Amino acid sequence: MPEVDRDDLVAHLDEFLAAGSGRDYCPNGLQVEGRVAVGKIVVGVSACQELFEEAAQQRADAVLVHHGLFWEKDPRPLVGLLYRRIRILIDAGINLIAYHLPLDRHDQVGNNILAAHRFGISRPEPFGEYDGLSIGFGGTLDEPMDPEAFALRCEEVFGQRPMTFAAGPDRIDRAAFVSGAAENLLHEAVAQGYDAFVTGEVSEWVMNVARESGVHFFAAGHYATERLGVQALGDHVARTFGIDVDFVDVPNPV
Repeated sequence: MPEVDRDDLVAHLDEFLAAGSGRDYCPNGLQVEGRVAVGKIVVGVSACQELFEEAAQQRADAVLVHHGLFWEKDPRPLVGLLYRRIRILIDAGINLIAYHLPLDRHDQVGNNILAAHRFGISRPEPFGEYDGLSIGFGGTLDEPMDPEAFALRCEEVFGQRPMTFAAGPDRIDRAAFVSGAAENLLHEAVAQGYDAFVTGEVSEWVMNVARESGVHFFAAGHYATERLGVQALGDHVARTFGIDVDFVDVPNPV
């Protein structure tokens, strides 16, 4: 079975995703070191015990995720939950590789460029600035939709019915996408004249801002809106290195 050197794999992904560009809430790249030779990768959205146990059962050499283990505000000691997760990886010799915002903003395999294309936007443009870089995409739909048809497309693309504040025009011509917890970028969507804004999560204040601004807001799920990118990245790795890559879904309704 084909294999790739772990460090060569991580170097390729770092360069392909421009992982060193911009600020993030977490480290991108190799988070937990395992064996050097990688012939089998399990891909998932979020690092968790269930995903790691499945990877160990599949005898994977690496786990590639969007949400890794280490975040700015999380506790540092390797105790309790964090210890149990990391012990699974270390006992099985599994590498943990994670890419967060670099995977949101990528213009080929990113969560948001893929969503824009699936909604029929042929020429997406960067949208949603964070620390000087755009992390989302938006543009004009090739075929305009009414709000109900747009909500149904959300369900088709992301796999669950979105929470919807249908507060915009009868016809949606322009839409913007920023996966995850990006409801604060609704203000930017309003300022740029978008008819609809799609993200993953929603906060209490969003309904009134959407209504008063006349913009449709769709919260399609944090997890659900971030399945596209990591699967596409896994496909890229499989094509590039000829190794076995398997996406493991651990569904989360949020």
